[in-house]
Amino acid sequence: MMVRVAHCLVLWALHVFPAVPHTALRVLSKESKSGNQQDECINLIPCKDNGAICIQSCSPSFHGETSFVCEDTKWKMFTDACASLDVQSLFQRIFEHKLVPSSGGHVSVAGGHLPFVGGGKPVLGKPGDGAKYFGADDHESSNCQADFSCIIPDILSSPAIPGNIADIVELLKKISQLLSENVNRGKMQSYSRIASHILSSSVVSNWAFVRDRNAGSILLDSVNAFAGKLLLRNGSESIQEHFISTKGYSIHKNTSGKSFDFSMEFNSTANITGHLVIPEEELLKLPKTSKAISIAFPTLGAIIEASRLDPGLVNGMVLSVSLPEELRHVLLTFEKVNKVENIEAQCVAWHSTKRRWDTRACTMKLDNTSSVVCVCRHHQRTYKSFSILMSPTVLRNAVLDYITRIGLGLSIFSLALCLTIEAVVWQHVTKTEITYMRHFCLVNIATSLLIADVLFILAAIVHNTALNYPLCVAATFFLHFFYLALFFWMFTLGLLILYGLLLVFFKITRPVFIATAFSIGYGCPLVISVLTVAITEPKNGYLRSGACWLNWYETKALLAFIVPALSIIVVNVVVVGVVVAKTGRSSVGESCKSQDLSNMIRISKNVALLTPLLGLTWGFGLATIVDSRSLPFHITFALLNAFQGFFILLFGTLLDRKTREALRENCLSSKRKCSLAK
Repeated sequence: MMVRVAHCLVLWALHVFPAVPHTALRVLSKESKSGNQQDECINLIPCKDNGAICIQSCSPSFHGETSFVCEDTKWKMFTDACASLDVQSLFQRIFEHKLVPSSGGHVSVAGGHLPFVGGGKPVLGKPGDGAKYFGADDHESSNCQADFSCIIPDILSSPAIPGNIADIVELLKKISQLLSENVNRGKMQSYSRIASHILSSSVVSNWAFVRDRNAGSILLDSVNAFAGKLLLRNGSESIQEHFISTKGYSIHKNTSGKSFDFSMEFNSTANITGHLVIPEEELLKLPKTSKAISIAFPTLGAIIEASRLDPGLVNGMVLSVSLPEELRHVLLTFEKVNKVENIEAQCVAWHSTKRRWDTRACTMKLDNTSSVVCVCRHHQRTYKSFSILMSPTVLRNAVLDYITRIGLGLSIFSLALCLTIEAVVWQHVTKTEITYMRHFCLVNIATSLLIADVLFILAAIVHNTALNYPLCVAATFFLHFFYLALFFWMFTLGLLILYGLLLVFFKITRPVFIATAFSIGYGCPLVISVLTVAITEPKNGYLRSGACWLNWYETKALLAFIVPALSIIVVNVVVVGVVVAKTGRSSVGESCKSQDLSNMIRISKNVALLTPLLGLTWGFGLATIVDSRSLPFHITFALLNAFQGFFILLFGTLLDRKTREALRENCLSSKRKCSLAK
């Protein structure tokens, strides 16, 4: 009979349930021996159609059901709602009242209503059975409402299987909603023991099969709400369980900063730490003495990941904090679980309404191999829990670091030398209008890149030493402005080359050129930079997490650099094409072989000269966008752009014939002056 029912459910599920992705399926941990009869689906029902669902009842000692999904001709567990706990009976024991059925599938409890868990009929049993099993007497049971201790033995003796996890989450939610008055140390200890039972590192994988994917978020909200009402004895409280820790302090405006330190077990072989500080400047906002409560969860991030509630890979403990409304910012330090060097971190806050990690509420102050320092915005209704995520798409490599450092150093030196040479030979190389315009663009390109390179180093220093947020905003603004100025001056040079090639009979005066060039070279970048910071900064979306640079994930502020830069690169590629077409024509009287050789040399020389001056090397950045994890693409891009200052010195100054002649003449003149002086 049971086989026939399961077979019918399979046929029904083919029409109702969509196909389930492979990533939604995981293996139960060793502790997950629930009461389902898996043989019915796995051995007796053929798995032919991907996405088919087989639903079957649990064994007699459990209530609920288990569902399996057909994938690659094999049945794999999808959800497991088999449970051995009777949550209604446990909740009734706290109230010391019998459950009275009422209309609508609810049970009346002390003037309120308790919904049935799992839709099943509650088995009332005998209140206190679990307590008697552990040796507790009726007096302890009668005082259960004072500290919930009478239900602890039953819960801790039950296996933390997915069905029981779901029921315990529901129980904790109801306790936080209906029994959160006068939360004393005893209540908080019992509540923490119950929560720690399903937060254990040994049962994290079981959360993947809990039917309600929001169970992890519901548990977090319930614990935060209950702990937020904790009464403090003598101005402080500390309650420690294996997988949840709660601390509370009285705070007032004369307190010189208040910190919470946690060191907790993450798994059987390792501990992780967390540190939360309420800055002194925040405490000054308090109008009266208040309290601050902080809760640490070493495994909750992995549970949220296992539940597929958010795709982020949590790399530290989750720290929650309950503060007065006047306090808005906290400083948090997270120890990394995965201390791999080439993976960066993101500071995040859990958005309790949207039930996902949100990077907009936090700013990174420091990120090293072992830990991350974050400044996060606290909000009573949305942002109360914080952690760090891994960002595997951000590539770090020792080779890239060395290339960038050496390249920037050489680039700054080369640009300074380039500007010095230009100052020395300026009078000799700017005698005609077209040469004046060319060298005018070259000087501004070198100046913009030199300032941008120096600001790049300063921005890294500001980030690494965590000076302050306004300084990071200022560094990002000027870095954005001068990098844009670099591109717009390269664009101006490209237009000048087209003017020299195509508009031979059209003359432009020097004042008109200077006014136009400054409007394009500095005017356009200024407008774009100001608009970017004005639009995104009020939403805390100007900076990216972990660096003094434009945000990408939330506000896409980085597009204010990418779009103008790539547009200018496309235009300058067209300019190079026009130059190649114009200068690649054969000279009269040359043989065919010599013509081909001459054309190749001329084209190669023009491309080599114009590529760094027109910023075409930045086009390799497209390859890093297409494949952000490819190390060869990143190394190529770093080599070409970190050394751009050196290339500008080489191709823009040293290989220019008139510049070399002016330098030689200047040197000879200096020697003659020295001889005359002697």
